[in-house]
Amino acid sequence: MTGDPADLANLRGLALPPPVPWWPPRPGWWIVAAGLLALAALAAVRLVHRYRANAYRRSAARAAATAAPNELGGLLKRTALVTYGREGVAGITGAEWAAFLERTGGLPQAAGRIVAQAALAPAAALHGADLANARAAVRRWIVRHKVSAP
Repeated sequence: MTGDPADLANLRGLALPPPVPWWPPRPGWWIVAAGLLALAALAAVRLVHRYRANAYRRSAARAAATAAPNELGGLLKRTALVTYGREGVAGITGAEWAAFLERTGGLPQAAGRIVAQAALAPAAALHGADLANARAAVRRWIVRHKVSAP
């Protein structure tokens, strides 16, 4: 060692601090974890609420698969009553009812006419492809109709 303080030979190795441990995490990570946990809980509550709120849809869709042809119109009406209330739906008939179904859930006018005719005809009058198309259209309306008031 020489007396010159600027001499690089006088440098020794740097003393490194011990490595940062993974556990316990810093307070910021606890806050992030709590926030993520709260978001997950909120999402779970909303999913459960949505699942329960759509119970009538699942029930009506199951009923549409096995309902007699002349019961499909009544099934649509009951589903609409649950969704939109008695005041908004009970008095609607005919062309206004078909327009309501098309506006709220996209039920084609032709399918609406078939369902309306089937309600007045004997149970065996509608069969084959017409029955399958009517059932599919009714089920599609039940599953896809908008919940907000039209």
